[in-house]
Amino acid sequence: MKPLTLSLLTALFVAASPLQADTIATGDLGLIIERTKGSVLLVDQSERATLARIEGLGDLSHASLVYSPDERFAYVFGRDGGLTKVDIVTRTIANRVVQAGNAIGGAISDDGQLVAVSNYEPGGVRIFDADTLELVADIPTDSKTIGLVDAPGRRFVFTMWDTGETWIADLSQPDMQITKITDMGDRPYDALITANGRTYITGLFGEDGLTALDLWDETPEPIRVLPNYGRGQQEMPVYKMPHLEGWALTGSEFVLPAVGHHEVLWVDADTLQETGRTQTYGQPVFAMARPDGRQVWVNFAHPLNDTIQVIDSVSKDIIHEFKPGPAVLHMEFTPRGHEVWLSVRDAGKVMIYDTRTFEKLREIDADSPSGIFFTARAHRTGL
Repeated sequence: MKPLTLSLLTALFVAASPLQADTIATGDLGLIIERTKGSVLLVDQSERATLARIEGLGDLSHASLVYSPDERFAYVFGRDGGLTKVDIVTRTIANRVVQAGNAIGGAISDDGQLVAVSNYEPGGVRIFDADTLELVADIPTDSKTIGLVDAPGRRFVFTMWDTGETWIADLSQPDMQITKITDMGDRPYDALITANGRTYITGLFGEDGLTALDLWDETPEPIRVLPNYGRGQQEMPVYKMPHLEGWALTGSEFVLPAVGHHEVLWVDADTLQETGRTQTYGQPVFAMARPDGRQVWVNFAHPLNDTIQVIDSVSKDIIHEFKPGPAVLHMEFTPRGHEVWLSVRDAGKVMIYDTRTFEKLREIDADSPSGIFFTARAHRTGL
């Protein structure tokens, strides 16, 4: 090798080294909400380790987040109306606005350019530029707004607790278009959208049953699901409202946590007819399908929230039950489902289990952990 060439290569290597040192792969990372401290833990799922704590995010009770398409930024939705943009590469807060008095969650558009927040106080949805967090659109609804999800075509879908309407905000054109769908039911409490963006389902607190929309229809109409099922004529006490999310689909069936009952419901995804029920240990809060759909993991409302049950999605039988500790609040599967991470709030731990052997693999210390969110969510509709 000629000396000049060697010198040139050496110079290029030296110049490139700082960039290489700054390069961080984010596909294996995740954030855990620490609700009491107002902080998030940055974790590495393969190493099963904590990398950093990022503080100053406000009230994170009932907090959730979404990721930018490049998996670098997380948008954290706090209960105090705070919208915080976290840079997981630099491990800092990139930007933060307090956009309302009480917020309940949010979503990011399919192109990653818009972030929408669902509010209780004041009601409605506010939409922000994902880069700058400048307000793009303010959609008042005169109601607490729940079940906000992203839908294909730069759209957001959300539902009103007080009025029982679902609105579709289409921001694919310069002038935003709003489609309003009435008669969704009495007091919708949460909603899910399927991964293909076609079916949107709301759970109802004020009447029996659920309501679905076919978003592929030009004019979606409410479709009643399980109209004879719910809290019933003699209303059941509800210790914690169950959550609905896109992980509820196991192959060809939805598995949905019942409201007030100790059971989960199985519903055919095509016909929306009930296909079965599984009796559970307590009132289910999350019923989450493993990514391959073979199992469903269920946690429960207080005072039975120390227990997890695992249901086989073929037989619909419970195949495993164990008690990780006090107040199991949330579960998150690794993207291919070989592990599940559980936040055990009152133990101050996140516990990691093998989903096939049910062996506990590791514990991570965390301060009152709740939501666990891996960056693979960046590529899923509705998460």
